Amino acid sequence: MSHAADRVPSPGAAPPPVIRTARLALRRLSLADAEFILELVNDPDWLRNIGDRGVRTLEDARGYLLRGPMAMYEQLGYGLWRVELRDDGEPIGICGLVRRDALPDVDVGFAFLPRFRARGYAYEAAAATVEYAERALGLSRVVAVVSPGNDASIRLLEKLGMRRERAVRLGPGADEVLLYAPAGPAAAGRTTT
Repeated sequence: MSHAADRVPSPGAAPPPVIRTARLALRRLSLADAEFILELVNDPDWLRNIGDRGVRTLEDARGYLLRGPMAMYEQLGYGLWRVELRDDGEPIGICGLVRRDALPDVDVGFAFLPRFRARGYAYEAAAATVEYAERALGLSRVVAVVSPGNDASIRLLEKLGMRRERAVRLGPGADEVLLYAPAGPAAAGRTTT
């Protein structure tokens, strides 16, 4: 895996990849991704497992991008990235790092369009993202949150070497989600509140 330096692209050009894997490129989302985001966040699995973001139009999608991933890039230098096929640049999902007020650690998040699931893309992107977080950003611990019934994502997190730590709420009145954290020696010495 190679990491491209975060540099400002020329107007109209796609941002350079942050991460490249054998089959995928992960790059910053831009307003040009509004149509793709509109489709992704209205997928029934997204609505069931992640939640309704109220994105119904292209303008809503642009607002979601500006207030969400793009704002996080500005604040922290990372966020959720567009996952695309290296062969043709087709967007297939998102994967990246999210900083939530309710958690002491950064978490890895991912979502893919239905037609690109069950091909190993989510694992490939998530594994590369966790490695990037550790090597490039120096994060000592990356966690994940998942809806209790989201068995496919739970299997992926376990394949990444994460284990269920506890149930958490990400906000007042929010449904409980499961917090997954790295298993093994690195995780043993660290506790969170």
